[in-house]
Amino acid sequence: MPDSSLSLAVNGERHELTLDTRTTLLDLLRERLGLAGAKKGCDHGQCGSCTVLANGRRIKSCLALAVAYDGDEITSIEGLADDDTLHPVQAAFVEHDAFQCGYCTPGQILSAVGMLDEVRRGWPSHVTADLGADPRLDQHEIRERMSGNLCRCGAYANIVPAIADAAS
Repeated sequence: MPDSSLSLAVNGERHELTLDTRTTLLDLLRERLGLAGAKKGCDHGQCGSCTVLANGRRIKSCLALAVAYDGDEITSIEGLADDDTLHPVQAAFVEHDAFQCGYCTPGQILSAVGMLDEVRRGWPSHVTADLGADPRLDQHEIRERMSGNLCRCGAYANIVPAIADAAS
């Protein structure tokens, strides 16, 4: 199969790689770089456990071909904290006990980080009542915006307040 060279920064570290053009970003992270935080859940983009940030925007890495991100900045859960200081969303998840088994937690956290940036930019969602106003981040907005990330354990009762807390 055809190989391709690419260069991308993962968690601030530049990587020069040659890989099969069919390699997903998820497989690159997990198998080539040893970053196991993003999980392979459904491998169809339905569960969100593979969510990472590409240039600050949340994506499902199981659906993303790595070659499409040549030159880009990828952030996985391993690169979210600042040394020993948790990112505010990570800290809120701990404070609110917003996980059970933890399998979906990295994807939930990265999706929440990306979603909160979308809110700061004023991007509306399907449930945003007034498209001309800044979105009000209530539980309905949070649930709608996080609907692409599933938790089989049903920890939503703590995930939603954790995100609301991190937003404030």
